[in-house]
Amino acid sequence: MTSEGNDAVRIGVLLAGGSARRAGVDKRFLVLQGHTLLQRNLAFLRSLFPIAAVSLGAGQMLDLGDAAGVQVLHDSWPGGSPLAGIATALRHFEEPVFALAVDIACPQRDAAEAVLAAFPGHDVSLPAIGGDYHQPLFAAYGPACLAPMTALLDAGRHRIVTILPDVRVAEVRFADDALFHNINTMDDYRDARRQAAESGDAPAADAQPALVAIVGKSDSGKTTLIEKVVPELVKLGLRVGAVKHDAHSFEIDHPGKDSWRHGQAGAHAYAIASPERLAFITKLDGEVPLADIARRYFAGFDLVVAEGYKRTAPHRVELFRVGAGHADPLCGPGEAIALVTDSTLPHEHRFGLEDGAGLARFLAVRLDSLRRY
Repeated sequence: MTSEGNDAVRIGVLLAGGSARRAGVDKRFLVLQGHTLLQRNLAFLRSLFPIAAVSLGAGQMLDLGDAAGVQVLHDSWPGGSPLAGIATALRHFEEPVFALAVDIACPQRDAAEAVLAAFPGHDVSLPAIGGDYHQPLFAAYGPACLAPMTALLDAGRHRIVTILPDVRVAEVRFADDALFHNINTMDDYRDARRQAAESGDAPAADAQPALVAIVGKSDSGKTTLIEKVVPELVKLGLRVGAVKHDAHSFEIDHPGKDSWRHGQAGAHAYAIASPERLAFITKLDGEVPLADIARRYFAGFDLVVAEGYKRTAPHRVELFRVGAGHADPLCGPGEAIALVTDSTLPHEHRFGLEDGAGLARFLAVRLDSLRRY
């Protein structure tokens, strides 16, 4: 089968079978411009093709979060290689596919359209940079590629460009590989964040942050859980704020200090500022809702994690610990989006007490839904 017209390629396949140990974290969940790489690149494919699928290694599971509802393909060959993912997609769909690596930082529509425009009459269309460098993970593949790919995989070989002499290839020339910059290390990730900020593509400074509350009965260990999950969220590139609910009156300023005296003199609000910190203190006539605190004081943050607000938080993760002497959870069925527990209580999204990294990934792929409140 060969292509006849650009829309002959109807399927975009996100190659997401690796977890990138070189980066020190699962790079699929690194957040860029307010979304994980996984979600950004899946959304890119959905903008181009009527059908989008996610390719994973054999037996691999992946939480798609807010991007749920797409077809998931598991490799028909072991090894979790991009070649296995592309071959599996060709075998499954029996028509051309466009393959995109999950770790390409900022895929460009113009570049994809150039690759697709060159595909008719060929079996592969891919970017070519310089004399002999190709980018096979931003490319269109036709069904004629399946036989040479299968031969390679059956021989335990996984280098995609090895098939090029055996198929009809359209090379699309690009001056450099900047458009196909992929993230392998945290230095690569920091470069991508800086470039996004310089290009003006970063989220607006006044964007509403995502919001979630860690709730649970007294002495469950909510603060300890927050101490575990916040560093993992920061590793994924999120700017995180925190709110602690106190049912009683509290004092963070010290009697006798100049700032305290400002308040005693009648100032309704006052601030203490230094080169490292800023504290704003205001008198209230009533409690400020958590959502208003998040919007008013954490604009521009990716995520606000609150401790408490067990009845009013719009999104709750419950910590239920039988080791603390609790027999029943605080939340009723369907009230908590996730459960962190040392019990056998079932939940669709259940995490162990020490799995701060797992909970962080769970939250990172749900930023869009956590922004709705």
